[in-house]
Amino acid sequence: MELRLLRYFAAVAEELHLARAAERLGIDQSPLSRAMRDLEKLLGVALFDRSSRQTRLTWAGQVLLVECRRVLATVDQAIKATKGAAQGYQNYVRIAICDSLAQPRIATLLARSREEEPELEIRVFELPFSQQLKGLHTDLLDVGFALSAAVNHGLVAELVWTDPLSVIVPARHPLLAHTQVKLADALKFPLVLCHPDAASGCHDQIKAVLDDAGLPLKVVDHVTSLGVMLTLVGAGYGIGFAIASQVQALNRPDIATRPLAGTPPILSTYLVRRGGEPSEPLARFIKRVKSMSKAPNGEPSTYLSEP
Repeated sequence: MELRLLRYFAAVAEELHLARAAERLGIDQSPLSRAMRDLEKLLGVALFDRSSRQTRLTWAGQVLLVECRRVLATVDQAIKATKGAAQGYQNYVRIAICDSLAQPRIATLLARSREEEPELEIRVFELPFSQQLKGLHTDLLDVGFALSAAVNHGLVAELVWTDPLSVIVPARHPLLAHTQVKLADALKFPLVLCHPDAASGCHDQIKAVLDDAGLPLKVVDHVTSLGVMLTLVGAGYGIGFAIASQVQALNRPDIATRPLAGTPPILSTYLVRRGGEPSEPLARFIKRVKSMSKAPNGEPSTYLSEP
């Protein structure tokens, strides 16, 4: 299979709009549409549900998107490593982030790293938690940021910060009449949630919050990424839950956020790495992570030292 097809598919799957995907790739719509039909024919599965006006990924398409991102990230890493070796780079840290994390916080961390240690090359990959674990075990990654501490043998997970959970709604929605939303009121509406088979810490943490509410849930769809969830929410399929700063950074006019009333539930972010003594560049990077004692919005973060 050509990598070109995977890159094309990733763009269409993330945009869920052929014209926007074609513009993003710098090609015409016609060859892009033909490439998607060729890919479905090659795999023998339907990747897109075209039965309604809104293009949606099938479950097979959602699974392929996760795997596609992993393959493309590995290829991109190989290219960067080769170019870095040719330029004489020796100090680098390879980090992975899951797509449900608060990107402004990660951006602050990377900016601080460039300022304090400009000679350190940092390579960033967006990977789901399960692929982060594989990358750490096979030495393709040095550290990961994820919403789960369910690591397996040889890995260490450290709580590094927490973020309040917010409600994500379409731009025109009854819940926007409130400055804060009660969880019980939010659960009266259809929900778009992370898929339970996606091995996502985001799913586990949000599920625990919803289970504690003890109310029946109207789940209309499960997704494997934050991007797809926001697309479905923006299209009016239902509401979702996420970290507000992550969503607001995307500046999407079709969605809005509201904090949960009272003491809001939180999502915990973990730094995941191999056990044992880290390399000097990685040790400095981890120290920098732990020095970020306040979130971008000024709220205190919670830290857990390695035992």
